[in-house]
Amino acid sequence: MPVLARFYGMVVKMYLQGKEHGMAHIHVIYGECAGVIDVKTGQMLEGDLPAKALTMVREWTAANRDALLEMWETQSFRQLLPLE
Repeated sequence: MPVLARFYGMVVKMYLQGKEHGMAHIHVIYGECAGVIDVKTGQMLEGDLPAKALTMVREWTAANRDALLEMWETQSFRQLLPLE
């Protein structure tokens, strides 16, 4: 699973697209917490990220939405700038 970005102790990854991964989403690991975030809506689909971490991930996802959707469609992954 390629790492797309790292910021504030969070690691953002995206799985290779497969039948079981139909909706564009990212996986975020933050210490012992993790979350699956819908790229289009920013909604946490599953997981237990703390509220502050989720807010930062949503901000980063919104800023990178076009690039994330392109990567999802093309499976051509690259590093993105972290949240500052």
